[in-house]
Amino acid sequence: MAGFQFAHMQNFSRKGDKGGRTVSFVLAEARRDPVASLHVLSPQPPAIVWGCSIEDLEREHDVRVGVARKTIAGGKTRSVGKEQHTLRTIVVSHPYTVEEVEADPAKRQEVERWEALNVEWARRELGDDLRAVIRHTDERQWHLHIYGLPGDPEMRASRSHPGQVAKSDVLAAGPAEGEDDKAMRRRSDRAYKNAMREWQDGYFRAVGMPAGLTRLGPAQRRLSRGEWHQERHQAQALKAAQEEADALKAKASIFARQVGEKAASIRADAARKADAAEAAIAAAKAAKAEVDRLRSEAEARAAAALKAQNAALRDQRQARTMMEKVRAEAARVRGVGGFLRGVWDGLKRSTIADRIREELRPTVERWQQAEAAAAARAVAESDRRVKVEKRASALSASAAELGAQRDELRARLARYEPADVAPVLTRRHP
Repeated sequence: MAGFQFAHMQNFSRKGDKGGRTVSFVLAEARRDPVASLHVLSPQPPAIVWGCSIEDLEREHDVRVGVARKTIAGGKTRSVGKEQHTLRTIVVSHPYTVEEVEADPAKRQEVERWEALNVEWARRELGDDLRAVIRHTDERQWHLHIYGLPGDPEMRASRSHPGQVAKSDVLAAGPAEGEDDKAMRRRSDRAYKNAMREWQDGYFRAVGMPAGLTRLGPAQRRLSRGEWHQERHQAQALKAAQEEADALKAKASIFARQVGEKAASIRADAARKADAAEAAIAAAKAAKAEVDRLRSEAEARAAAALKAQNAALRDQRQARTMMEKVRAEAARVRGVGGFLRGVWDGLKRSTIADRIREELRPTVERWQQAEAAAAARAVAESDRRVKVEKRASALSASAAELGAQRDELRARLARYEPADVAPVLTRRHP
């Protein structure tokens, strides 16, 4: 069963700390270079859990440090000093040994979850500074190394170290009233410890507690073995509850995603139907406009045909009246002409008869011309009447055809117009 957590944060410079550990040495140790791995019996290359390789990390560090500039008095700049911390490191360790993890699949599953929690926490803790998370399995304890590079132009790692920031704030503010430098330094050390304790508490809430680990070991809190085992049981119970909560959260997330996808599908379907409805309405409106135009043209043509038909009938009646007048005139002329021809033919061949003929010749010729003209007019009127009747018949046929076309348009409109449009059109144009 898992025990207590372990997490340690430390920054490094190119000059090195009191133990001589420089940035170069720390990265060589992580890489398992022989000169930096004398403490390991059988050095093995590290496994990359997240991010880049140690080689890429070191190259980026050296390039960025080479171009970093530090602002000094007067607004001038200079290169970053070798004593400045430029590498962020965190070491986290699990209570299980490498041997235990490799021999027990259940424990391997536990440390895999623990590693995932550490990566998630490191991405939040270091943000854009995070570069790599590696695992060493050539030492006794199962552990991870977390590396980050400061994101500010001066490459100041101390600005991201909670303990160093707290201590620097106290020293920058100076002694409190009635406090000497020694007391101020003790207060800055307490601020450092308090900040790091809060950092450890945050790590425990994010990683240790969900992984079923205790915050501290029994010796540090002077607990009996039974008390510490009880606390470990409680931690495991809390872990189980956390896992159940995570499982429920995952199920809720899946359900929410499914509901969201279903809602999106419904919205998309509704949008498609709305588009189809709008297209149908637009088509119906266009069809209605076209039908209205065709109906107007048909009605105009029908009205023109009816007008022409009425005019033809009127002309026909006038022609008939004129024909009757011409016939009467012709009959009258024929009567007078016959009388004159009888008188003319009955005159005896004599000087008196010749004189009478000469006197009556202009009158007879005039009546003969009138008779011929009347006959010609009768023939012309007869021809004109025939033409008018033919025209009237043709116009009647055209009007009938236009009526049939109009009826066909109404039938077509009733077939493809929307149900709520066709009745309106029918009522408007009965």
